[in-house]
Amino acid sequence: MRLGMSAQGVSSVSADQRRCRLKKPFSPPTVTLKEIHDAVPKHLLKKDPIKAAAYVARDITFTLLLFKLASLIGPWADTDFSGFVTSGWNKALLKTALWCSYYWIQGMVWAGIFCLGHDAGHGTLFEDNRINNVVGFVLHTWLLIPYYAWRSTHHAHHKATASMERDENYVPYLRSEYDLPSEKKATQFDYAEVFEETPIWTFARMFIMQGFGWWVYLTKNTMGSKMYPPGTNHFDPHSPLFKPEQRNSIIISNIALTAMLSAMAYAGPNLVLKYYLVPYLVCVLSVAPELSFMFTYLHHSDPTIPHYRKAEWSFLRGAAATVDRPLLGWCGRFFFHNISHDHVAHHFFIKAPFYNGPQITKAIKTVLKDDYNYDSTPTWYALYRSFTQCLFVEEEGNIIFYKNRHGVAARELARGAMKKIHESGWNGDVQDSSIEFPKLD
Repeated sequence: MRLGMSAQGVSSVSADQRRCRLKKPFSPPTVTLKEIHDAVPKHLLKKDPIKAAAYVARDITFTLLLFKLASLIGPWADTDFSGFVTSGWNKALLKTALWCSYYWIQGMVWAGIFCLGHDAGHGTLFEDNRINNVVGFVLHTWLLIPYYAWRSTHHAHHKATASMERDENYVPYLRSEYDLPSEKKATQFDYAEVFEETPIWTFARMFIMQGFGWWVYLTKNTMGSKMYPPGTNHFDPHSPLFKPEQRNSIIISNIALTAMLSAMAYAGPNLVLKYYLVPYLVCVLSVAPELSFMFTYLHHSDPTIPHYRKAEWSFLRGAAATVDRPLLGWCGRFFFHNISHDHVAHHFFIKAPFYNGPQITKAIKTVLKDDYNYDSTPTWYALYRSFTQCLFVEEEGNIIFYKNRHGVAARELARGAMKKIHESGWNGDVQDSSIEFPKLD
């Protein structure tokens, strides 16, 4: 199977691509970064500061306009909606519908604001990184994100995606962390004792992860790199997450968050709850692709996608171990600035502007072919599937897949594939030789 020549062909093939991955034993990609970079026209990597500024202005304008419209809901309801709705329950229903619409749309706009801050952190909005950092700092502080702390560990994630030793996000739990017997000795009773639970409790845990997972990660480094000691967090300037020269910026992020929380306290609980907190929770629980755990979790946690230990990891293999998902269709593209639709391209071209993501994705698919990962599964079902099937990995093996509650992996390595690849002279450094990872400024 080859992905994507015509738009219609891409769509029909992509819908079944995950099922094809399940049926096909895995063989890691052997193409080189040079081949991928050569396939992408260089003009797609150039920044357009005017276009970037327009997107920032657009999302800020949407936020202010929605604030204004929301402030008119109460007074409009007091006039019986200009005399058109006079029945008590009809008024209550319409008023509730208008507030829910505000919460949902504002939540999507703020998810887009997160994405713009994310891109500023990568230095892809403006040529001057001082401007990028000011914009990212302001946008992320508005969303209570410690911009400089997040930026540091997020860059580390990009440098080591899918590496069991060095990745900073969504590092799988090991068999030993659940105190399970060895694979040869474990019985179904052993797995059931650890993983068996009611569907209600599963959904409750999913809700907890969605609502609080971001803050648990920031404060406890949960599902972060295992090379850090207990107590590691994103707020301590002396945390091992950061280099000494980054400590002052971590302090600045902490001060900014304190100022934002103080401003919210000054505004009072009524205003904060009505205009800020609910859309913020919508952003966290339902929309935001990284402020929420949902969508970045799904980009990097799928039973068909491998993780690597150092003997087999390369930057290219890690970047290819990512899944594109068409979140909310055209609406997701519009509000979320391509972050979910073109996440694979983002990992291969960290410095490329988001608005060129669709063209870059189209170009790299011609090189990656079957190694390009796409999944159009409805998001909430995909979340449930990954949450219940991506439970742990084995201590052994250099290319590993998640196992489910029965101790079974959905995919396995193709027999003889690794021997053939190594006999051909595969070398991770050679595979990655065309790239120099950008430094933080």
